Amino acid sequence: MLLLNKLFDKYLTGEISRNDFEGYIYRFLIYNQEETCLSHWKRDVYNDFLSWFYPRLQKAIDMYRDIGSSFVAFMSKFILISSKEYRSTITSNEIIEYSTWSAQVSELYVHEEPVVYLEKNMENIINKLIIDKQGRKNTRRILSLIIKCYYYVSEDFAEKIAPKIGMKSEELLEMLKKIRSIRQKKDDDIYNLKERIYSQFFRCLIYERNLLYFKENAEKYNKKKLQLKKARERLESMRKRLASIRKEATNIQVAEIIGVTKGTVDASLHRLKIKWKKLAKNAYLN
Repeated sequence: MLLLNKLFDKYLTGEISRNDFEGYIYRFLIYNQEETCLSHWKRDVYNDFLSWFYPRLQKAIDMYRDIGSSFVAFMSKFILISSKEYRSTITSNEIIEYSTWSAQVSELYVHEEPVVYLEKNMENIINKLIIDKQGRKNTRRILSLIIKCYYYVSEDFAEKIAPKIGMKSEELLEMLKKIRSIRQKKDDDIYNLKERIYSQFFRCLIYERNLLYFKENAEKYNKKKLQLKKARERLESMRKRLASIRKEATNIQVAEIIGVTKGTVDASLHRLKIKWKKLAKNAYLN
């Protein structure tokens, strides 16, 4: 780095031009990484940084004042400060790009397979589930299931299915509104946990990207790697916790909304479950 002091003196005396001086500094930084404060960076990352840093070289030269500190000392400090800015900017950009183009929903560790309500054959399936052993319509079964699985039922779906079970859409939507009101605190807890999982996921991304700036097996690299390992373990723990949380209403809550006893809801859902298994089995055999 001491060579830069000599180059700076030649620049001041006019022996070399401004463009040549900047070029000399840039070439020196390219071929002498081990003499800089970024010697621990991986080579490809260091080269990317120099390309980003080169336009700032002119600013650094203009800012320098000989007030007791050498040009080399000033440049070392300037490079260090610039490297922090670079890491912050590039890491953020990489995370945004990575999450946009690469990170799938399942990789967020909060993916839930939503219930898919297909328009095709929906009416036929519902009709089969409604009919009991005696051949009579029992719409209470489907109603109990809808209220219990309110978490996955959209307003649009509720409006479409209401006529199938002999209800007005406004009536069914009102029931869903009531069950959501009762379950509000639990749903808020689920939402907040999901948000924390999202944050933890992106925290892991940041740790992964930070590893690029350190040579493998170096002390700082191993420290960051351990940090990433713990972050991933915490993410997995949070994901398991989310998976264990029941998102459906309790049978007591369903009974309260419909206006029947819990035993009636238990029986309705049990019979519906048995019938669904039979339909699924027959469909598989066919």
